[in-house]
Amino acid sequence: MKQALPTGAARSSSLRRRRRAEGGYTLVELLVVITIIGLIVALVGPRVLGYLGDSKVKTAKIQIQGFSSALDLFYLDTGRYPSTSEGLAALVQRTPGAATWNGPYLKGGTLPSDPWGKPYIYRAPGEHGAYDIVSRGSDGQEGGTGTNADITSWSK
Repeated sequence: MKQALPTGAARSSSLRRRRRAEGGYTLVELLVVITIIGLIVALVGPRVLGYLGDSKVKTAKIQIQGFSSALDLFYLDTGRYPSTSEGLAALVQRTPGAATWNGPYLKGGTLPSDPWGKPYIYRAPGEHGAYDIVSRGSDGQEGGTGTNADITSWSK
């Protein structure tokens, strides 16, 4: 037995109910969701950015330790550390004064920049040892605090 199709007022009422059931979200519902997402981002965002800054500082410290190890290998091969004028580039390219150079001493054969895209400062002889390696931090200026602080080969 077939059911009779609704006609007239019953049909339009049935269509309205079906459209409401299939309908999207109201403007108020969307605004509530957007507000909740905004609050979550406002609370979590600064913490995530803090972790990003800390990770760049840790990366610079690890890179400086890697340079120190590579400089020690250079010293074992050549009997000296690269001069200030030769710089850290002597770890990836033979210099005229290094007859027993067995490099490159850095993996990949390239000299990385600090995590903020600036070159490391290298001095030999250094003020704090046989050599000094310095990253000026996120601001690129001497001194500073937090992520702006200098990261050096002599500090712990």
